[in-house]
Amino acid sequence: MRLNTLRLRLTLALLLALAAGAGVVLLWQAEPVWGALALAAVLLAVLWAVARGMAPLQRVLRSLESAAMSYRDGDFSVSVAVGRDDELGELVRQHNALGHALRQQRLALVQRELLLDTVVQNTPVALVLTDAHQRVAYANLAARQLLGQGRSLEGSDFAATLAGAPPALQQAVAAGEDALFSVTIDGAEESFHLSQRAFHLQGRPHRLVLFRRMTRELSRQEVATWKRVIRVLSHELNNSLAPISSLAHSGAELARRGDTTRLPEVFATIGERASHLHGFLSAYASFAKLPKPRPEAVAWAPFLHGLAAQQPFQLLGVAPAAPGHFDAAQVEQALINLLKNAHEAGGAAQAVTLSIVATRQELRFEVRDAGPGMSEAVLAQALLPFYSTKRAGTGLGLALAREIAEAHGGRIALLNRAEGGLCVSLSLAATPLDQA
Repeated sequence: MRLNTLRLRLTLALLLALAAGAGVVLLWQAEPVWGALALAAVLLAVLWAVARGMAPLQRVLRSLESAAMSYRDGDFSVSVAVGRDDELGELVRQHNALGHALRQQRLALVQRELLLDTVVQNTPVALVLTDAHQRVAYANLAARQLLGQGRSLEGSDFAATLAGAPPALQQAVAAGEDALFSVTIDGAEESFHLSQRAFHLQGRPHRLVLFRRMTRELSRQEVATWKRVIRVLSHELNNSLAPISSLAHSGAELARRGDTTRLPEVFATIGERASHLHGFLSAYASFAKLPKPRPEAVAWAPFLHGLAAQQPFQLLGVAPAAPGHFDAAQVEQALINLLKNAHEAGGAAQAVTLSIVATRQELRFEVRDAGPGMSEAVLAQALLPFYSTKRAGTGLGLALAREIAEAHGGRIALLNRAEGGLCVSLSLAATPLDQA
């Protein structure tokens, strides 16, 4: 047990005060005058002792208060000198340890901020952070080059900054959604992907806008797509032209020998392969040359009757009361592809269903099957052109349906059903006629 402690000294001072008080009481009873003088002396001594004892405590408290105020202002370099070996000294040492820990954390935080700022400043993605008043709170070097010709953008009005940007960029930002757009920079066309996200920073709304250059990536993807198209076309052409060439040679040999009985079979096979090749190339041509939709009023009864004549299905519920408003030929082609895929999924034919839901925002077709569904990897790529899991598939059915949906202002989505099978949702943007 330490002998030099604040508690021990206060206890001794209290005992001495009690002893002095008892002596004064005895003296007062014997000699009242001397007792009064002794009482005054004891009181003065107690006051002096209290003042003397409180002085170190006050100095320590002032030092700790000053250090705490420095911490509040973000300065953790202050430490208090330790000259005591009691409870106050231990308090000061703990306070200094806290300051050291805060200094280390601040140093690590500053280093991480410097690293993050270096990464953000040197990334090729143009980054702009705006506050609740649409003023630029942060902009990296790429954003300064894209929007400010290299000058600083912090504190400027974002709308005013965009006023000098190309119209396509302004329209993409004004839409408030993710988008792809192209602008001309230094005489060359550049493609960008725009991302916009709203969030709260320190309790206040902010918006993060990212401009990512996609020209090189799109060029690489375009080259890769063309290579894949060429491989698919070459494979399919060789599969058809090789037997046609062989059959033509066989037919010529049979004709030279005068054996005409087998010629109709040879010609029929040649015609079958030629028809298959024609259908294959027509599918590619229809995907590559999809015309702009021509929406018109569509009565549901004849539309569904014609669709069922080509691909059977069970209609869930009833068709909407109001007629549809879309390009009937294109939407029919998209639904034929979806229903054909549903029948080829492996489930029962009677389990292929179609439902139609009309809301104020969209007109939605849902095709369901009872097949095995799709894996996550297939779901992620199923809508890409030329992607197919079928040996004889062209990979254009879902891609064409997606193209038709997007041309109508809608989208297509694929989802595995909890009870098994796949649900493909084809949505079209609602029109005034749909809302009637």
